[in-house]
Amino acid sequence: MTSPVEELLNRSHALGADPRNTNFAGGNTSAKGVAVDPVTGSDVELMWVKGSGGDLGTLAESGLAVLRLDRLRALTGVYPGVEREDEMVAAFDFCAFGLGGVAEPGRTQRGAAPSIDTAMHGLVEAAHVDHLHPDAGIAIATAADGEELTRRIFGDRVVWVPWRRPGFQLGLDIAAIRREHPQAIGCILGGHGITAWADTSDACQANSLEIIRTAEAYIAEHGRPEPFGPVLPGYEPLAEEDRHARAAALFPLIRGLASTDARQVGHFTDTPELLEFLSRAEHPRLAALGTSCPDHFLRTKVAPLVLDLPATASPEEAAARLRELHAVYREEYRAYYDRNASPDSPAMRGADPAIVLVPGVGMFSFGKDKQTARVAGEFYLNAVNVMRGAEAVSSYAPIPEAEKFRIEYWELEEAKLRRLPAPKPLAGRVALVTGGGSGIGAATARRLAAEGACVVVADRDLAAAEKVAAELGARAYRAADVAVAVGVDVSGEEQIAAAFGQAALAFGGVDLIVNNAGLSLSRSLLETTVQDWDLQHDVMARGSFLVSREGARIMIDQGMGGDIVYISSKNSVFAGPNNVAYGAAKADQAHQVRLLAAELGEYGIRVNGINPDGVVRGSGIFSSGWGANRAAVYGVPEEKLGEFYAQRTLLKREVLPEHIAAAVFAVTGGDLSLTTGLHIPVDAGVAAAFLR
Repeated sequence: MTSPVEELLNRSHALGADPRNTNFAGGNTSAKGVAVDPVTGSDVELMWVKGSGGDLGTLAESGLAVLRLDRLRALTGVYPGVEREDEMVAAFDFCAFGLGGVAEPGRTQRGAAPSIDTAMHGLVEAAHVDHLHPDAGIAIATAADGEELTRRIFGDRVVWVPWRRPGFQLGLDIAAIRREHPQAIGCILGGHGITAWADTSDACQANSLEIIRTAEAYIAEHGRPEPFGPVLPGYEPLAEEDRHARAAALFPLIRGLASTDARQVGHFTDTPELLEFLSRAEHPRLAALGTSCPDHFLRTKVAPLVLDLPATASPEEAAARLRELHAVYREEYRAYYDRNASPDSPAMRGADPAIVLVPGVGMFSFGKDKQTARVAGEFYLNAVNVMRGAEAVSSYAPIPEAEKFRIEYWELEEAKLRRLPAPKPLAGRVALVTGGGSGIGAATARRLAAEGACVVVADRDLAAAEKVAAELGARAYRAADVAVAVGVDVSGEEQIAAAFGQAALAFGGVDLIVNNAGLSLSRSLLETTVQDWDLQHDVMARGSFLVSREGARIMIDQGMGGDIVYISSKNSVFAGPNNVAYGAAKADQAHQVRLLAAELGEYGIRVNGINPDGVVRGSGIFSSGWGANRAAVYGVPEEKLGEFYAQRTLLKREVLPEHIAAAVFAVTGGDLSLTTGLHIPVDAGVAAAFLR
């Protein structure tokens, strides 16, 4: 026999797998049942409900809060009224069953924190309850005549509930509707979403889907064909190649503007539905109205910034106008805060937009990390769908501004933010590592990702870069939220520009560059050909110059400073035998560090170098012939080369790729924030290479 928990998880996964039913991390589901109290040995009625912050599609047992129903329902006797209903959230902790988690013998997990919607699930007299945020349901909920539409579409099977902020009182209201309308399968929550209930899990899922699909069908059958109005000439989408080129060019500037108060990571979206919205005459009016569902505007802010120029405007015109509109947006947001804040409101969290819309190009969304930025964009797409549905059958009428503010600056949301772990040192930063597919580059990519950075793994061997990027993103909800791979030959100017364009489209720009790509040819002066010389200098001297130049352009556009790190070499200062081309190219890189540090300091861009030596293990250079040549020069077996290098050092230790990665982090992680133009030896101590 299937347990209530198994039924709940199966239903949650089925509903959460379809974005038409609810948005990422939105909505919640619950099930009631009986378990044995381990203290008394008696049966006790429990409720399992999705906890705060979880996602239905990936919900696990650990994401459930477990509460005793008798204690939860007893809270109605101490409820102090709607003006103090936020106090009830803390009371849920006293209703927890044991340690929380799943009520099975021997389980000790804590379980999830109960969400603000817990009362809705616990007070409704039904074994199973779903609360969801489907686009079609919210379209009816935000229509100007939503109550009449609900009667027209559903008859007496679904009941209209006027807007009320989520909380204990809303739970009481819905419980009363369930009692007073026994024929109803659920309700439309004004400005918010839907709730459905039933005595079995299958029936509850069927009721939720009936409400959603019926609303979808009504809008499709009765809606106006062009709810966003006629096409605006000049606002049509650019061709895809032109669109992406414009987006890559504008993104660093927009990201810098959106990071005025706090550094943000970006996400780009150009779905047909979004581009169609931005091409129509009503998009300025509708965008200004903002979103409605609490889950939406908590992530998208009260309204987006919309560029009021056609797609035919030049990039320079667009950039200048975006700067102007950003200044206006900040003023208007502060005025919005001042109009609605009370003395006990949380401090303003920042006045920059989370969503920037550029007609003909797409949407730029922002957050503290890539997942947050991506989800913000997904939620605004939900909002566009809601506007389309509401305008098709009525007119879009979101909740009032004051109510939006009460949600956005809710003390309960503020408390949730305070509970978040401290950000990692490189959180919000975007790193591009050349030669990232192996050796030092791969180790550096791993370290930067582990410290919170988004990483662009760049390598001539795209398959190797993809393997590293997949490894970095293996534990993320989506791998591309952590790392992406790009194929690039750093000696090619156009390829480098394309790689940085991909970085901009993936994360919004770049903050940290590691010039690591390299190769080495071990030949004497007389054996070194012009081709050998050119190859070494094309990859390392020319390649580092081209990468740094393109990266600096982006960093300057962003206006947030940045880091450029050169993986140079002991050989940049030490004269060894049979490596004139390699040593000269490394010396070129070493002096680029000094030159660029002197030039880019005014933009807050720091340039530093790492001088490794003898990094044999995992090295692409050593495995491609350089190791055999150096072993022959020194008269040792190739497999003993790492040990040989270690024994000639002062510390008698072998240098590994991870040691170089640690040095990159040391110079970029914040503790050396006033250091530029520095070369750090990571060679276990080679006295002949001491810097003077």
